[in-house]
Amino acid sequence: MLYFSPVMSEQLKTLPHSAEAERGIIGSILLDATMGDDSRVLDLCQSRGLTPESFYEPRNRVLFETFREMSGTSVPLDAVTLTNHLRATGRLEQVGGVAAIQALVDNTPTSAHAEYYIDIVRQKHLLRKIIQCSRDAEKHCIDDADSVNADILLGEVEKNFLDIGGSNSVRMDWKVAVENTLKAMDRLFDGGAGKFDGLSTGFKYLDEKLMGLKGGDMIVVAARPSVGKTSLAMNIAECIAMGQDINGMPTRCDNGKKHPVLIFSLEMSTESLAKRMLAGRAGINTWRLQRGLMAREERIDASQRLMSAANALRDARIYIDDTGSLDVSDMRARARRMKRTHGIELIVIDYLQLCNCREYARQGRQLETSRISGQIKAMAKELNVPVIVLSQLSRGNEQRNDKDEVPKLSDLRDSGAIEQDADVVFLLRRPCRSKTAQWHDDELLAIVDVAKHRNGETGEVDLNFFKEGTRFGDRKPGTRGQAQTDADTAEADVATSEEVVEPPTDAPFVDSAPVSLIQELNI
Repeated sequence: MLYFSPVMSEQLKTLPHSAEAERGIIGSILLDATMGDDSRVLDLCQSRGLTPESFYEPRNRVLFETFREMSGTSVPLDAVTLTNHLRATGRLEQVGGVAAIQALVDNTPTSAHAEYYIDIVRQKHLLRKIIQCSRDAEKHCIDDADSVNADILLGEVEKNFLDIGGSNSVRMDWKVAVENTLKAMDRLFDGGAGKFDGLSTGFKYLDEKLMGLKGGDMIVVAARPSVGKTSLAMNIAECIAMGQDINGMPTRCDNGKKHPVLIFSLEMSTESLAKRMLAGRAGINTWRLQRGLMAREERIDASQRLMSAANALRDARIYIDDTGSLDVSDMRARARRMKRTHGIELIVIDYLQLCNCREYARQGRQLETSRISGQIKAMAKELNVPVIVLSQLSRGNEQRNDKDEVPKLSDLRDSGAIEQDADVVFLLRRPCRSKTAQWHDDELLAIVDVAKHRNGETGEVDLNFFKEGTRFGDRKPGTRGQAQTDADTAEADVATSEEVVEPPTDAPFVDSAPVSLIQELNI
């Protein structure tokens, strides 16, 4: 199909390039070789990401490719050996013959400006790649206008443009990686045990198990409905965004540094998450508040605590996208933009089964979930941030002959790819929800089973779960079934929807329903 556009009408123009800079690089490589250093300029080119495609003129592309071939052999690099190699491979005439090679050396006064030439060639190559991406995008928009999904195409185009910069970034050299790892391990021998690289979850004993949430990791938090997986993920997100542990103390691993957090909430609205986070941080029972079951003094105290929590959370760098039924490609595109504009360091997805993938929507939920899981893992690696993704568990733990109803990795719903892609898997359960469980009478006990940890220890971690503010807290190991004094105090005034509570006689009532304190405080 032929079509014309302002871009296409300009294609007859020469694409951006600098023949002089390209010849300057080739000449500098040969000139260094005559001075006994045949690798300095070539090493500079490789470290800056130059490839044969970076050269616009075909003869310069052939010469640079030949230099790279010869650098891997024991043959010294100079004008004579270059000529012989080109003649042997039948490419001498492509570069203009012996005279052209000698002219490159004669016309290059010094190799001291090689870095300047390299930067010019790299910049021109980037411009050509940008132009090519633009042309490809325009062609797809016109040729496939009747069949392409614009949202999917936008994500692909955005990724292609971002890959232009990413493809030129220098990956960590293996030698550097080994040296950095050695330094980190050496700190352990010097008394640095207990320190870790990554983000703190805010929970002491969970941190001891994980040693930090690492960039590029996919962390799955799985549980049956209404067990508290959203609350646990939001507590971790809050701690990371605030630079504090769950008790409000600055995190030790990074001296209380605050980190930007992005939350994709496919189930709850932004207002619902803000209300839950505020109430949890303030320690307020929203059920009692909404029903006007608080005495005047208690309301005043709750109002002050809520104001304090709001002041603390207001400046937290938490970004929430509450778009429902989000396509995973759209999610990746939005995450890239947020990473670029806000420097996001943690992503939370609530939850995986509410995501969809248009490309695989008609191929069955199992294949679609596999694709979604793979895309989330790829997003974590691409952005180099930990991604916490919530997932539902099947009824497998309830159907087995297990009185404790302990979930297993095989209970992850819809696809085994979730277990395969995940670096860490939390299986969350609360024994009080099962009448046959061993610790059924322990109302506070929540158990996080680190069932998979690709680079570390697995095992169970005990936490307390406070229904009052849907908030988790640290719990010492080995205290299952034992009274939790502080927790009991915190839970003393909790009234659940299963209890019949008469409102206090001095509680302030109005004819209409009680107004939310969040609305009263205008936050």
